[in-house]
Amino acid sequence: MNKDEFQGGARYVEGKVEKGIGDAVDSRDWTVAGVVDQVAGAAQHGYGRARSIAEDAIDGAPDLAEEAGDRVKAAAGRLADTAERGKAAAQTVQDSPVLWALAAALGAYALAWFVHGRRD
Repeated sequence: MNKDEFQGGARYVEGKVEKGIGDAVDSRDWTVAGVVDQVAGAAQHGYGRARSIAEDAIDGAPDLAEEAGDRVKAAAGRLADTAERGKAAAQTVQDSPVLWALAAALGAYALAWFVHGRRD
């Protein structure tokens, strides 16, 4: 909580009390002054709150940037692993193309049978 939040909150409460007293004693001047203090206090408190949020965001920016960098590095590592597995699979297909062609044909037949069902 910064100075503006505290002072704005205090001024708002002061305005509430002042308005209450003005209503109780039927004094238009006190009531108007209380409402003015409430509005001014709320505005000052809102400014202070916005300032606190901005300061927190600025303070947290380096941590967020570091976390984003770590996530990018992790994603790059996963991508490299996937590329290595793809190369290994391609090498396996090149080593035994007949076996893979047979497996692909069997898979296609099973898929067609599953989709179309048995014809009577």
